[in-house]
Amino acid sequence: MTPIRVLVVEDDPRAAQAHGAYLARLDGFALVGTAHTAASARRAIRHAYATDERIHLVLLDLNLPDGHGLELCRELRAAGIAIDVIAVTAVRELGAVRQAVAVGVVQYLIKPFTFDVFAAKLRAYREYFERMRSPVSALSQREVDTAFAALRTTNLPGLPKGLSQETLDAVTELIAAEGLSASEVADVLGLSRVTARRYLEFLADGGVVARSPRHGGRGRPELEYRRVE
Repeated sequence: MTPIRVLVVEDDPRAAQAHGAYLARLDGFALVGTAHTAASARRAIRHAYATDERIHLVLLDLNLPDGHGLELCRELRAAGIAIDVIAVTAVRELGAVRQAVAVGVVQYLIKPFTFDVFAAKLRAYREYFERMRSPVSALSQREVDTAFAALRTTNLPGLPKGLSQETLDAVTELIAAEGLSASEVADVLGLSRVTARRYLEFLADGGVVARSPRHGGRGRPELEYRRVE
């Protein structure tokens, strides 16, 4: 297995150390360095390419003291440096997520997170990495779909007792198209309102859906849950 060479870019030294320690617990990854600013990250990446010591993956904090992480991504792509990026950040605004996707960020890891969540993201990336190293010159549609599917993880921890993966998938699919309340989800899926709300709150805590108050009806305002795109 080819070790995936990783650069951690994080302005908080303690967080950077923690990310490096997490990485050391995973097979198939090698920490090649830590940078605390955009400038030092830029130098490390350019040096790695100049010396043929390629960095495969950057764990990138978005809020750096000398610039935004996404600007660094744009610079690298403009320079023709192909490198995968996992954003590791507390920033969860929709606009920031869309910009991250637009500049090629392959995963979005929202702080704070547990080792289990970190490990799930990195293992999913490793599967994608291995699939994209296929010796053939062209991939079939199925192979491409499978490679990208490997990246589709969330910040969700393991399911709490009483929740099933099948029902969670049904709730997630249902709210993909429009915002719904717990009562509406319960009616469609044949659940109790309390059960539907447990699933929705679990998804909200994992950053998969966003909560917002819905006004206009009689009685107390309901919470509406909408998929984060």
